[in-house]
Amino acid sequence: MKKLLTALALFALPILASAQIENPVNWKFSSKKINETTYELHMTATIDAGWHLYAQEAGEGPVPTSFKITKSPLVVAQGKITEVGKLHKQFDKNFNSELKYYEGMVDFVQKVTVKSKAAVKVKGSVEYMVCDDHQCLPPKEVEFAISVGGK
Repeated sequence: MKKLLTALALFALPILASAQIENPVNWKFSSKKINETTYELHMTATIDAGWHLYAQEAGEGPVPTSFKITKSPLVVAQGKITEVGKLHKQFDKNFNSELKYYEGMVDFVQKVTVKSKAAVKVKGSVEYMVCDDHQCLPPKEVEFAISVGGK
């Protein structure tokens, strides 16, 4: 009986260990007021050690990080989303392409103009993919809502 329990425990251990590393990216969503009508939306990814998150223009192969912001008559995006972080560029033989990615942390910033004095929520989602030296996790989508405007 002891041998059976030991064998089951050893069999279950790798499954439990791999289940703990399903989400190596933690997202934080916030806004920063620039002036009366302009805000910066900050979509900040904190990436676990050993993993990397692909840039918006990642290269051929992996799913790049992309944002969908729900259109609103009260909020207008200004320009493109910028990336603030240490960009890594490296040739990846698995994808046969030079890839661009971030490790540790990256802040994606979108400037918006608010057309109302009332508080507004900017809603959207981010789709991203992460890899380490041995594996890539399937692309994941995370929804967000960021408050802007108001007092």
